[in-house]
Amino acid sequence: MPALHVLRVFCSEDGSWGNPLAVFLDGGEVPPERRQAVAADLGLSEIVFVDEPNRGVIRIFTPTVELDFAGHPAVGTAWLLGGADVLRTPAGDLAVRRNGETVHVSAKPEWGPPWEFAELASAEEVDALDGPPEGHDLTTAWAWIDEAAGTIRARAFPVRIGIAEDEATGSAATKLCARLGRPIDIRQGRGSRILARPGGGGVVEIGGRSVLDAVRDYALP
Repeated sequence: MPALHVLRVFCSEDGSWGNPLAVFLDGGEVPPERRQAVAADLGLSEIVFVDEPNRGVIRIFTPTVELDFAGHPAVGTAWLLGGADVLRTPAGDLAVRRNGETVHVSAKPEWGPPWEFAELASAEEVDALDGPPEGHDLTTAWAWIDEAAGTIRARAFPVRIGIAEDEATGSAATKLCARLGRPIDIRQGRGSRILARPGGGGVVEIGGRSVLDAVRDYALP
């Protein structure tokens, strides 16, 4: 029976909140043809299958589709693997950097879902949303909390890929950071935090804290 690690990624400074993530460190125990059903059964925004732990080879699924790259699964899996200095996704290789309790990965902004962005006038307007703007199903709404400090309030609505609202979205953070061309500190969802900064060679580095909540056996559906 496969072992399932359940953690939260992009937690706040005190370790609360963060986006839930499920990781199968021995992905080979779950046949490729059954992985989408497993992701749908677990119902979290993303599930990771680690196919080659020594090389950092991973695959990422939402409840409805497989993704070439996603941020919080990459950061959380890099943290869980401990010594990995690279992750290998279908989109490409991600360099891993550690800074105390924070783990960072570097990715190209064009990887991952094709996010749209809606800049609102205030953080309060972002908080007041009850869903994505009409007619948009893969949108991040954001506003400056403190533009001089680079602090942003954001909420992401990836309805197109089977998620009503995402608690913390690394792929959107890479794109927003690249658009703004500066380091940003994103406060997303109910209390999550994503750090992002432009890197060399056209990549953006995203990072945050992770917390392991449980390890349990999982019976395949």
